[in-house]
Amino acid sequence: MKEEMKEKMKEKRYRRICWLISSLTLAGVIVFLIGLYYWMIKAGIPYQDPPLELQIKYAVNRGIGETLLGKGFQIAVCGGTARLFLWWMQKRHQKKGQRQAP
Repeated sequence: MKEEMKEKMKEKRYRRICWLISSLTLAGVIVFLIGLYYWMIKAGIPYQDPPLELQIKYAVNRGIGETLLGKGFQIAVCGGTARLFLWWMQKRHQKKGQRQAP
């Protein structure tokens, strides 16, 4: 009985951690897409001989876009790597349990 409870708790913990990491990965993708929007749509192609105000606006939007692109990519890659690591550990644990069963 206790073993079943422990296994259920482990499975519940594993599912919660996977959900959390998947949420982190999704957040990274969303930040990346917002950065792409700033970089391509808001900043876009700079004007030819723009006034100083438009130069500043372009530089700010481009800087925001580049920062969000970089951070969003890093967050998504870290979340994806952690998810792959958890998946690998789960497979390894299952194989270990199958070897001990017979």
